[in-house]
Parts: sequence; C-alpha cells; structure tokens
Amino acid sequence: MAISTKAGVMMHHCPYCGTNVRDNESYCIKCGKKLPEDIYQRLTDTKTFNKNWYFPISIMALILLTCVFFYLFLQAQTSQAKELYNKGEKNAMEGQYQEASESLKSALEHNQSFSQADIALSFVETAKNAESDIERSSKLLDQQKFQEALSLINEAESSLANFNGDAVTPLINKLTEKRNTIKLEELKYELEQDPGISELKTLLWEGDAIQSDKAEELTAAIRTRIIEHAFSQASEQLNDKQFSDALLVVEDGLKYAPESEKLQSLKTTIEKEKTAFETAQRKRIEQAISSAEEERKLNENDAIELVSVDVESDEQGKVVVKGNVKSVATIPINSILIEYELLTNEEAFLSNKVYVYPDTLYPDETGEFEFTHFDINQNNQIDIKVDRIKWYTDQ
Repeated sequence: MAISTKAGVMMHHCPYCGTNVRDNESYCIKCGKKLPEDIYQRLTDTKTFNKNWYFPISIMALILLTCVFFYLFLQAQTSQAKELYNKGEKNAMEGQYQEASESLKSALEHNQSFSQADIALSFVETAKNAESDIERSSKLLDQQKFQEALSLINEAESSLANFNGDAVTPLINKLTEKRNTIKLEELKYELEQDPGISELKTLLWEGDAIQSDKAEELTAAIRTRIIEHAFSQASEQLNDKQFSDALLVVEDGLKYAPESEKLQSLKTTIEKEKTAFETAQRKRIEQAISSAEEERKLNENDAIELVSVDVESDEQGKVVVKGNVKSVATIPINSILIEYELLTNEEAFLSNKVYVYPDTLYPDETGEFEFTHFDINQNNQIDIKVDRIKWYTDQ
C-alpha cells in the first residue's frame, strides 16, 4: 500500500542503485538485488556511486596535471631563451659574432617562436659575412685591386641596410673606415702615376670626400700640384701675351685652391699686364720699359737685387727654379719679370720668364719666384743664368 502525504504520492527507490520501484516488487529490475521488505527503507534515494566514472575522472586529472607541467616547462624554456638572447646580443655588440650566433641558435632551440632572436640571428649571420668581406677586401687592397675591394665593402654595407640598433653601428663604422682606407690608398697610387691637371682635379674631389686626417694631408699635396700646374701654364700664356687665357687658367686653379697667395699674385700680375698692354696699344705709348737703353739705365740703378737663384728637383724629379729678389729702389715697383736660361755643360738649352710674387715690392721688401718645368727631369747637373730683370713703376 502506498504512502501518501498532502504533497502527493511518495516515490519508492531501490536502496542500492536508486531506481524507482513499485510496492509489490521484491527485486530491483535494474541491479537485481532483493528489495527490503520494510517499505520505509525504499523511500530514500540511496543511489551509490557508479564505479565506471573512475576512469574518465582519472584521465581528466592526468590531462590537467600534464597541462600544468607543460606550462611550467614552457615558462622555463622561455626564461632560458631570454637569457641566451641577452648573451647573444651582448656578444654581437662586442663584435663576437661567432659566440653570438651560438647563443642565439640555442635561444631559438628553447623557443622556436622567439622572433627577436630570429632577427638577431639573421643580423649576426649577415655581420659574419660582412667581416669576411672586410678581410677579403684587405687582400684585394694588397693586390692594388681597389675597385674590387670597394665593391665588397659596398655589398657588405647594402646587406646591413635592413638592420639598425647599437650592434649595427660599430660594424657600419668599421665598413666606412675600411672604405676610406681603400680610397686613400687608391689616391696615393694614382698620384704616383704623375697625373695631369684634369686627373688632379678629380683626385682632389675624391680626396675631399674622405673624412680623415691622412686624407687632408693628401688633398693638401694635390692642391699644391694643381697650383704649380696652373701657375706654370698661366705664366707661359702670359709671356705670350695671351692674357684672357692666362686669367682663365689662374681662376680655374683658384677654384681648387682659393687661398693660394701665389695664384692670387699671378692673377694681379696678369690683370696689370693686360691693362698695360691694352693701354700701350690704345695710346700708342709704351708704358713698359721697352728700349734697351731704358732697361740698361734701370739696371744700372740697381732697382732690383737678385738675392738667390737655384735649380732643384721636386718629388717627381721635375726641375724647379726658385729664387729671391730684393727691392733697393726708393719707390714701389711692380710686375717684376725674371728672364733666365737653363744650362748644361755651360750651354743654354732653354730660356724662360717668370714673375715675382707678391706683384708689388716696396723699398727694402723681398719677393720670390718659382717655376716648375714639368717637361724636364733633372737627370744631369743643370745650372741657371739670370739674363735680365724687368719691372714697372707707377710713375
């Protein structure tokens, strides 16, 4: 007989598995166990735990434990990767690229998704190739293969274009220094080949582009040779009364050596000579000392005293005439012209003229003259004889 309450009929359950049972049933239709005869013992649902759940629960616990251990492992790997990366970065900044490469490779082995280490390793491998190019360029430099050496340096620098940072800067500076060294050695070699005035201008432009103390010394020597070329060429044109051409040569030389007192003085001389020549033609009055008698009288008055004159050789073995004069006049004199002959075995083989600088000499002042004969090498003893000295006065 079922027991009821105000709430309704009470449900009976198997006390072993919890399955609903009827009052008149003696055995559980599910677990098959004999039901208690006391009906009240069937009121409570005493369902027991199903042992079949042990296996899935154990699997879930194992998976969870594995995930925890794997996470801790990844954290340890990441930490070691960072330490190796920092070590590799330090080695790279110190130029120890092989050690840096090994550290960064180890970092990637600990953490394959470490993008910073991958980028750093790419730079280190590129840097190692750049160092190799620097060594190869040194060997090419020893063989005087300048352009091939420069190509290697340019290629190495181009390979670093996509990288930046503190580790990149020292390597770029090293490549720049190597490039300057190669260019400097190439300039020295070109100068040894006795270049002409056009080549000297190009070499000067290339030398000015090199930022180093040695390059400044070399460009100073190139400027000196440009000055000598311009002075000699302009002097020859001046002696031939080609005043405009002489001025063009001097002005072109001053573009490369604007502070040259020698060229500035020659320019002043050319301008005065041009004015004197044009005035003489226009007024048909000879302003200069043109007659032998006038020259003789002036020479007798000793307006100019020849202090010294020598024949020397420059670094290329070219003949250089140098000398000094002194004014013993009582008034300023200008456009002093020295006429001389070069002799071997007391026989003259060449005559020439050269102007004294500065252009104007006041009483008791001294001036200098210098002329480089680029077409003459001093293989034998060469003597010099000053034939005549001319000058102008403002009176």
